[in-house]
Amino acid sequence: MTDLFKQFSHDMLPALEQEMQKVLQVNQESKPDAFYGMMHYHMGWADPKLNPTVVKSGKRIRPLSCLISTQAAGGQWEQALPAAAAIELLHNFSLIHDDIEDVSPTRRGRKTVWKIWGINQAINSGDSMFALAHLSMNYLIERGVDAKIVVQALRRFDETCVHLTQGQHFDMDFETRNHVSVDEYVAMITGKTAVLLALCSELGALIAGAEPDIVRHYHQFGRSLGLAFQIIDDILGIWGDENLTGKSAATDILTKKKTFPVLYGLSQSQEIQTLYANEEPNDSFVTNVVKLLNQNGAYDYAKEAAITHSQNALSHLKAAQPQGQAGTALFELANMLLKRDF
Repeated sequence: MTDLFKQFSHDMLPALEQEMQKVLQVNQESKPDAFYGMMHYHMGWADPKLNPTVVKSGKRIRPLSCLISTQAAGGQWEQALPAAAAIELLHNFSLIHDDIEDVSPTRRGRKTVWKIWGINQAINSGDSMFALAHLSMNYLIERGVDAKIVVQALRRFDETCVHLTQGQHFDMDFETRNHVSVDEYVAMITGKTAVLLALCSELGALIAGAEPDIVRHYHQFGRSLGLAFQIIDDILGIWGDENLTGKSAATDILTKKKTFPVLYGLSQSQEIQTLYANEEPNDSFVTNVVKLLNQNGAYDYAKEAAITHSQNALSHLKAAQPQGQAGTALFELANMLLKRDF
């Protein structure tokens, strides 16, 4: 994390955490009931017995992007706190449901909500967090944001929710399909990853009162940033240094995960198609698939796509003319996410 972005994080995160805890009705002096307690647990504020605790819960990149974008677009970041909180709660609603749909027993080293309280309660907990995220957006009025902007922000928030859940629909659909195109995959990651990052920077500019063309550039910045980030992640999932990524470079191949370079390779090579259709995944399978991906230009194709989206992101950010140290921090954030070794 860069120094300037780290400073903004240090200044903003306590206020963001306080805003989210207000929405989820955290009372530091008393134990929550089970309804709110499950959400507190997922957010890292409670242990499985719902006693208050503090657990590492991510860098909060999305809400920080919203707050910094507000400042960079000429506004006061404090005004955007309800929107930033809503974005993080929306993201976490999707994680609670993703864990159920993916049958994931753990997240961030702890049991998932459904694993402790069951699927039905976890679905309800995710639904509740979704509703509370929407409610948080309405608190923008209390921060002095113009009512017309709040209505516009709410609409963009809801439109993003539809894209987000549509992306998850595509992702689950792909699991049972033998043939998925690269274009279909890009549509999926646009919904699952890119639109939420687009919303972060777009809402920041909108709340700051920026002109429509500037708001559009902030939106496109976040969208391209999200696409580039996911494709880079896909590249690192196969060719990344395990010491840097923290996971085995063979995992994506062993699980036959449909990622950007794999789908391109499948579209170019009958040999890869045959391997994926017939071979049991093992070390030999991984070696052969990676060799064929290299031979068919999958790495170069994915790298070129990542570079194109990265350049688009930086181009739109430059066109948005972000101001002051906050503007510099946005460029640092983009470079931090995009300049990973691939």
